[in-house]
Amino acid sequence: MPDHDVAIVGAGPIGLLLACLLAQRGIDVAVFEARDGADHRSRAIGIHPPGIAVLDASGIGAAAREEALTLRGGEVISEGRVLASLEFTTKQRVLILPQHRTDALLRQRLCELNGNALCVGHTVSGVHPEGDRVRLRVDGARDSTASFVIAADGVRSGIRRLLGIDWRPQRGQGWYAMADIPDTESDPRAQLYCEPAGLVESFPLPGGRRRWVTGDPYRELGDASALTNAVRQRTGIPLSFPDGIQPTAFQARQHRASRVAEGRVVLVGDAAHETSPIGGQGMNLGWAAARSLVAAIERSLRERHPEFGDYERSALRSAARAQRRSFFYMTMGKPVRGPIRLGRNALIRMLGTAPLRGLTADMITMRRG
Repeated sequence: MPDHDVAIVGAGPIGLLLACLLAQRGIDVAVFEARDGADHRSRAIGIHPPGIAVLDASGIGAAAREEALTLRGGEVISEGRVLASLEFTTKQRVLILPQHRTDALLRQRLCELNGNALCVGHTVSGVHPEGDRVRLRVDGARDSTASFVIAADGVRSGIRRLLGIDWRPQRGQGWYAMADIPDTESDPRAQLYCEPAGLVESFPLPGGRRRWVTGDPYRELGDASALTNAVRQRTGIPLSFPDGIQPTAFQARQHRASRVAEGRVVLVGDAAHETSPIGGQGMNLGWAAARSLVAAIERSLRERHPEFGDYERSALRSAARAQRRSFFYMTMGKPVRGPIRLGRNALIRMLGTAPLRGLTADMITMRRG
């Protein structure tokens, strides 16, 4: 008999959320995470309406709302002119909460449900199907078994590589620089500056801070001075960096696995699809997939064999839609001049007009398609 019903590799927000949903249903789950401690890097901050619904289902929705800042809308600006302004309805509003706090809430919830589920500081280096179970090699020295294994081990998924699943590039890539700095204005709205020299994004954060993201095609904005100069030149806004804070450079890329199920081993979240963080869809996309995966796991445990075809089709379709949206967002923020810039600005204005404003807000907040 397997040691566990389900073993999850990776304790990021997707793996933890999935573990909570499974534990709530009485399913015996173990989560193996290579890191010893929490990940405090600046990562995902936006929890869209579909993500809020999943957090509610996991039992931490109220706690997340208590800590989060509510994003009520935003503007798209170019050369000092507002091209489009959106006000989110109650159903469209986005919660802003740094990922390390969301992770902490999910860890706490999982411990409440099953105090032995989370196994930190343990690396899974092999998965070996054995009839009605899968054997995992842990820390290169001991084995654990489970009826099903879920790989939630991120973009560089070791499980995906072990399975030999193709990792296919999709349209949409670029370099950016990002920094979270103190904000004295406390404006609960986002601003997107689509300037001739490139993109600048500004998002409010809880605790009187603000996130600034700039397009960095030449990879030259890696220090506070360079980022400050770029934002001032593009938008006219003077930023002030406290001592010790430096921007983080990152590359936005998009990939999709050729398949997300291999017998009793299943990919979820970034292990299955890498979606550009421009647009903030990745974490929410993974949560939605995890919720549908719960039903597939329950069915597979009940039938005593893998039943992941519907999940695979749904996950890959949803990823393709999200990646098309992210490619569009990235394209809108590229440096452009002349007639192309005029055409782009006209399109943004049209999307912000009264007949399309609600549909645009639904698209941005992942309530449509």
